[in-house]
Amino acid sequence: MNRRQFFLAAALPTAVARAQAPRAVSQAEFDRWMSELSNWGRWGKDDELGAINLITPAKRKAAARLVREGLPVSLAHDAETQTAPDNPRPFVHEMLAHGRTPNVTSHSDSFSIAHHGLAHTHLDALCHYFYKDRMYNGYARSLVSEKGAERDSIHRIKSGIFTRGVLFDIPRLKDVAFLEPGTPIYPEDLDSWEKFARLKVEPGDAVLIRTGRWARRAAKGPWAAADHIAGLHVSCARWLKARDVAVLGSDAASDVRPTGVEGMRGPVHTLVLVAMGVPILDNCDLEQVAAAAHQRKRWEFLLTTAPLAVPGATGSALNPIAIF
Repeated sequence: MNRRQFFLAAALPTAVARAQAPRAVSQAEFDRWMSELSNWGRWGKDDELGAINLITPAKRKAAARLVREGLPVSLAHDAETQTAPDNPRPFVHEMLAHGRTPNVTSHSDSFSIAHHGLAHTHLDALCHYFYKDRMYNGYARSLVSEKGAERDSIHRIKSGIFTRGVLFDIPRLKDVAFLEPGTPIYPEDLDSWEKFARLKVEPGDAVLIRTGRWARRAAKGPWAAADHIAGLHVSCARWLKARDVAVLGSDAASDVRPTGVEGMRGPVHTLVLVAMGVPILDNCDLEQVAAAAHQRKRWEFLLTTAPLAVPGATGSALNPIAIF
């Protein structure tokens, strides 16, 4: 058994949760939440950082004090290079110069990645989603052109994220190996996890939701996750706003699918990115960090990551690190 298999085995209970259809939410209710949960103007009419403003110097110093052992754990899933039902656009790794290339003095390679989707670990910029032609803080979607985003781009987070990370291991809460596709997570589940883990989410935290997506994929193979995957019900957005979360992440795409909101594939993404200004970490691999957290009975840690410094980009592949 290799190190990764050990962590997977240590992290997994034996049962499996069964999915139930998510509670329905009307379009009118969703529109009301877009208004009620909005952070537009909270940090000024020209703001493009959104909830990253909650990660203050004091918050960073407090997060640094969470490091006790200096143990780093990557939250990035290994690059998926093969086409699969959940990976229609694989990561491309091309060797430009290698051991059999004549007349070279070094080795080199290139990467190509379409990071949005359900395969590659990445950070969504606030410009990634829009609603009724507006992005976070009221910027018009027309400000994103073939040249990139003039506002709310990933480049605004160039200095990175350094804050307290809090893992919500929902399969462990429910004593199962993983959540089945389509299983919704509700605010009461988040409340229950806080009690189980004996912690409280605080302003400026990064909340990471484990559904066991990668554990299920390892056990049963890839599936058409774009239409059927476990995740947060849209009602969790109010919970996240009440806690003043700075970053939301998961091992999938945060939204449960089907979503329960007619005609919307990403209502959590829309509320979180557009209304609240909270960037989203998608497709994190939370299996090893879940095992490490369970071993220590400690589900908080320093979380640090940074996007590539690409002006105008709508997101970026990256490698988040949890440090215990």
